[in-house]
Amino acid sequence: MRRKRILVAGIVLAVFCLGVLVGRRAGRSPSAASFASRASSREEAAGCVDFHDAGPHAGQTGCVSGRVLKVFTSAGGNTFLDFCEDYRDCPFTSVIFSADKSKFGDLQSLAGRQIEIRGTIAVYQGKPEIIIRDPGQIQMAP
Repeated sequence: MRRKRILVAGIVLAVFCLGVLVGRRAGRSPSAASFASRASSREEAAGCVDFHDAGPHAGQTGCVSGRVLKVFTSAGGNTFLDFCEDYRDCPFTSVIFSADKSKFGDLQSLAGRQIEIRGTIAVYQGKPEIIIRDPGQIQMAP
């Protein structure tokens, strides 16, 4: 009986790990080339949700739009595109980790611009966010 339970637990664990692996692969963002090759259209813009409305889309790959009020780089080198005056009260955040920052140009130039960010909308510390790993994930909004 004990061996049977261990076997069932092992199978459940294997299925769970396989599901996580498949989910991560399916949630990968398209490459910069695929975003750069697409022309902006009203149809794409319509697919974006305002950053205030990103929460219900957590767990999905999608597009979030908003005006970047400021670009902040932490002491650890991670860069945040802030859509609110006070990031603590903001319903959405986006981050570029320091390891990926060299792929991007002048991020400060995004301040004051209306942008669209594409990627997996995850939840971090109770708030929806998109981790930006590739410059192709960011486009100027039409």
